[in-house]
Amino acid sequence: MTEKEIKGKKIVVDESACIACGTCESVAPDYFKIEDNVSKVVKEYDEKDAKLIEEAVESCPVQAITVE
Repeated sequence: MTEKEIKGKKIVVDESACIACGTCESVAPDYFKIEDNVSKVVKEYDEKDAKLIEEAVESCPVQAITVE
C-alpha cells in the first residue's frame, strides 16, 4: 500500500487491488501517478482539495483508494 498522511488523514492505495487504469491520475494529477503499473500517492492529503480527492476515490473502478 502507498499512503501519504497529514493532520491525521491519509490517502491510501491498495496496490493489490489497483488495476492502473489511470482514472485517479486523470482526476487528481497532483495526488496520484501511475508508476510500475500501480497508482502511487505523490502528495499529502490537503483539506482544501478534499472534494477533488473524494472524486478520485469515487472514480476508482475497483475501489482501491481510501481516505482514512
